Amino acid sequence: MEKVKAFIFDLDGVIVDTAKYHFLAWKKIANKLNIDFTHEHNELLKGVSRVRSLDIILELGNINASQEDKDKWLVQKNEDYLSYLVDMDQSEILPGVLPVLDYLKLKKQPIALGSASKNARPILAKTGILDYFDAIVDGNDVSNAKPDPEVFLIAAQLLHTAPQDAIVFEDSVAGVQAANIGNMTSIGIGDTATLNEAQFIFKDFTHIETSFLDQLIQK
Repeated sequence: MEKVKAFIFDLDGVIVDTAKYHFLAWKKIANKLNIDFTHEHNELLKGVSRVRSLDIILELGNINASQEDKDKWLVQKNEDYLSYLVDMDQSEILPGVLPVLDYLKLKKQPIALGSASKNARPILAKTGILDYFDAIVDGNDVSNAKPDPEVFLIAAQLLHTAPQDAIVFEDSVAGVQAANIGNMTSIGIGDTATLNEAQFIFKDFTHIETSFLDQLIQK
C-alpha cells in the first residue's frame, strides 16, 4: 500500500523565480534613498519577511527612519512588486516543477505551499497551478519568519501529517534550517555550498527523478 507523506513547497525561487521582481522593487526604494543595492545584497533577503527586508536595506545605508516612512515604503514596494506580476503566466514556473507536481498528484500525495510571501495565492493563480495545492500557508498566516518552522508546521497540520512525514523543498538557508528544526526532510533547490545543511540538494527540479520521489514516499 502506498504511504502518504506531506510535500511542502516554498514559492519564490522554488516554484517560480519572482526573486527578480522583488529585486527590482527593492532597488527602486533603495535608489530613492541613495542606497547602493546589488544582487549580492538581495541574497540577504531570501526567505525573509518584507518588514525585515526593509530593515536590512536601511542598515546597508545606515539610515534611521520613522515607522511612518517605513510603512510608506513597504506599501510602495509591494505595489511596485505586484505591478511586475501582472503579466505572469505558466511560463514563469521553474523547469521541472510541473512534472514533480503531476507525479505527486498521480501518487495521491498531499501538497502544500509554505511561503513567507503575502502574494502567494495570486501568483499560484496567475501561473495556473493553484489547484495542485491542498493547503496554502503564506505570510498572512504566520507570525514567525523562517528559520522558525511555524509556516511548515502549520502546513503539515493542515495536511493531517506528522512533521517527520513532511518533505520540504526550499532554496534559502533559513528555509532549510526551518525544515530541519521542524524535524522534516529538507531538500535544497539551488547551490550545494549555500544549502549544505539540507538533507538532499538538487540544482533544480529537472534533476529529481520519480524514483527519488518514490523513495521519499516509502521512507
